[in-house]
Order: sequence, then C-alpha cells, then structure tokens
Amino acid sequence: MSAVKTVAPRYASNEGVIDAAKAALGDILLHAEDKVGEVNLTLDRARVVEGMTLLRDTPGLEFQQLMEIAGVDYPERAERFEVVYCLLSLTRNHRIKVKAITDEDQPVPSVTGIWPVAGWLEREVYDMYGVLFSGNNDLRRILTDYGFVGHPQRKDFPLTGFVELRYSEEAKRVVYEPVTLAQDFRTFDFMSPWEGAEYILPGDEKYVAPTPPAPPPAPAAKPAPAPAAAPQPEAKGAPTPLTADEIRKAPAATLAEAKVTKPKTSDSTADTGAGKSGPEAGPEPAEKKTRKPRVKKAPEGEA
Repeated sequence: MSAVKTVAPRYASNEGVIDAAKAALGDILLHAEDKVGEVNLTLDRARVVEGMTLLRDTPGLEFQQLMEIAGVDYPERAERFEVVYCLLSLTRNHRIKVKAITDEDQPVPSVTGIWPVAGWLEREVYDMYGVLFSGNNDLRRILTDYGFVGHPQRKDFPLTGFVELRYSEEAKRVVYEPVTLAQDFRTFDFMSPWEGAEYILPGDEKYVAPTPPAPPPAPAAKPAPAPAAAPQPEAKGAPTPLTADEIRKAPAATLAEAKVTKPKTSDSTADTGAGKSGPEAGPEPAEKKTRKPRVKKAPEGEA
C-alpha cells in the first residue's frame, strides 16, 4: 500500500496583483511595490474604506479576510504612523499588506463596516500607538490597564512609563503615582567601560587616559610589629565579616586547619566479608581452610 502524501495548497504568485490593484483602485492607490516576495499597497488615508471594499470585491483580487492590523512608528517623519492591514484571499490563497499613513491628530477611517473584527484590532493600534480611527464607536484601551498614561509602542515612550501603580492601605484601592526610581539610571555615553587601558578604541574620542599618580615617599624605617592573628570567620551559618583581601593577606599558620583523627579509606574484604581482597585489604588470615579436590567417580561397568 503506497503512502498518501498531503500536498500543501497552492499559493498564488504576485504576478499581476499590482496591475489588477492599480486598475481597480485608480487614484486611491498612492504607491505599490513587490518587495521581498510581498505586495505592499499604500492607500489614500481618507479613502481607506472605499479601497478596502474594492480589494475585497474585485474579481482577480478577492481579499475576503482581514487577518491583522499593525502599527509602525517612524518619529522622524511628519506623519509618523503607518497602519498596516494584512489581507488574505481565500479564493487565490494569497496575502498582501495595505498601508495608510497618518499622524497623532488625523484619524483613519474605520473598516469595521467591512470586517467587524477590525473593532478589536483598531483598539489595539490605538492603545499601543495612539492612532485614532473615525467610525469606531468603541475605541477604548484593550491591552493596558485602566488609567494608563501614554502609548507604550511609540519610540519616544520611556521604558519606565509615566506613572506607576501600587495598593494604598489608606485609600484601600490601587492608586497611580508618578514614577519614582529607587536608584538613578546610569547615563551611558557609549564610551569604553574598561579602566586602565592606554589606548583609545574607535569612537571613544572623548576618553582621556588618567594620569598615573606620583609614587608616595618612602616611609622611615620602623621595627616590624609582631604579626597579629588574622580574624577568623564566625560560626557556621553566621555571616562572616572577613573580606577576600583580608583572608589572602593572613599568614597560613593563623588559618584554621582541619583536624583529621582517622583518614577515610576504603573498607577491606576482611571488614565487609565480600569481594576479592586487594592491596588495601591487608594480609590474608593465617588460618584458612583448604577445600579438597573433588574426585570424579567412574561409571559402573568400567574398570
């Protein structure tokens, strides 16, 4: 019986997709490209709903499902946000990405009238990036907590956030307060953190080699004091006040040594009564019974 192999469904190529999109969308389509095997279409923000309807209903395109809506932030741009729609054609087994560009103030028309699932996805983009969607009647935060300040996926959002929450025993509820750090963050200037190097790494032009200090004057000769006993660690389980330098500098004679009354050795066969004796087992006992050899009897009828 031959094995049955399951063949993956055929994935439609990108050939002709951009031409069909240009013919269907007209001036709604601002830019189209086939990059790294993906078709990207940029639509006029004000006509997103009209463009999506054409992409869904036009024969040869037929992108029936909205799979995801993602946000991208480019702070250096005047219109810093891209809203990316990932569409799937069940008829052709093909996927494309559709983009709309906006800023913090200009809303993007909601596509909930075409795909109701977009309501949740648009709320996520609003929560993470602050992009507004006109026509979405339930544009609330969906991932962050109630009372959250800011939009955490923006590139200029601080890693610590703007506020922090804690439970107030006085108010008997969770309260929000400005972020207070227990210790200051290190300020990195992208210089080499290593100390003592006499060379400058590329990019460390701000680094200035420290000037070695002048050697101290030689002290007057004094009689050497008697070596004092080094402090010993406290009892087992108690914290020790010693430092590694103090232990290294202490004379070896002053350090506690382990007192062994009897070295640990392997048991001999004389002690265990099992196994063969070895060099560590000691001499064999003086008296040892010898076993007589067994005599084999001849069969009857044989001399």
